[in-house]
Amino acid sequence: MGNAGKRRKSRRDNRPEKIRYYDYSLLAILIFLVCFGLVMLYSTSSYSALVSYGDSMHYFKRQASFCVLGFIGIYVISKINYHVYARHAKKLYFLSLGLMLLVQTPLGKEVNGARRWLKLPGNQQFQPAEVAKIAVILFIPLVICAIGKQMNKWEGMKKVLIWGGISAACVYLWTDNLSTAIIVMGISCVMLFVVHPKTAPFVVIASGGLLAVIAMARILGASMADSGSFRMRRILVWLDPEAHASDGGYQVMQALYAIGSGGFFGKGLGNSAQKMIIPEVQNDMILSIVCEELGVFGAIVILLLFGMLLYRLLFIAQNAPDLYGSLIVTGIFVHIALQVILNVAVVINLIPTTGITLPFISYGGTSILFLMAEMGIALGVSRRIQFNE
Repeated sequence: MGNAGKRRKSRRDNRPEKIRYYDYSLLAILIFLVCFGLVMLYSTSSYSALVSYGDSMHYFKRQASFCVLGFIGIYVISKINYHVYARHAKKLYFLSLGLMLLVQTPLGKEVNGARRWLKLPGNQQFQPAEVAKIAVILFIPLVICAIGKQMNKWEGMKKVLIWGGISAACVYLWTDNLSTAIIVMGISCVMLFVVHPKTAPFVVIASGGLLAVIAMARILGASMADSGSFRMRRILVWLDPEAHASDGGYQVMQALYAIGSGGFFGKGLGNSAQKMIIPEVQNDMILSIVCEELGVFGAIVILLLFGMLLYRLLFIAQNAPDLYGSLIVTGIFVHIALQVILNVAVVINLIPTTGITLPFISYGGTSILFLMAEMGIALGVSRRIQFNE
């Protein structure tokens, strides 16, 4: 071998070896969170399931089966190169709009006065708004990457807001789901915030918007006490739940009683009394039963688990190999963070009731499957991260 060949071989030998990364910490936190959720779901729903279906494990068995399918989905999806999504993201975006439009056809199904589901064979149902969330998470980063350096100009920002706004508007108009529309728009806006070079305008707009919403809610609540709109009734209940404890404020008041009676360490697992009277307690009010049975300590544990989950997602987003992967994981981060914040705020009556569930804890097949799919995508991005040895 000549001297030149020896030098090239020496340089290759001295080059640091690249190590493939996989975020096992995220997977471990997710497994623990899901198992904790299943335990609390059984404890919360056993009485209502026994009364409604004659089987105290009805909700638990259904949720457990969806969780098993979800973990299989995580394994499969995490093997996929996330750049594949870029070729199909726009199709998925328009598919989500079409599915939401179908809710207004005879294929739509009304549950508890809300028409947000599609009928499936075997008396099953499917919520298209969940598809809209993941479609926006995959498509908006593609739009941002296509815009490139023009993102710091109004024309670039407008494109992102239009695409996000169209999806949010369809969620609201076709499925009458304002809370999910807020989440969809929130995902788009936070991605825009992340890539935009300036921070101050976003802080000013967000602060002003929050103050305007609070002021408007109080003005409307005072001037439209007899309104027939269910959203206005929710605002009235939020402003004065005790005055509406016999009708719209019943669920909120019972949830607050449950939180207050739990103390710091709770009454003990399975010893809740409020779970027998709170309507649909296994859905968006499950955190109140966690507080009653496990106390404030149990709520802190859940919030710490979510904090650790979000930290792992943040780590993956910061170390993703490219902007598209980073923004996808950022969208997943925002989705879960917003959903947790909104659910906790509703349970403690900080905001009006929205119907947003607690991720991985509340009952819901469609929700758990799509959340697991998002975790699979995040783990797929983590597989592409490389570190020097």
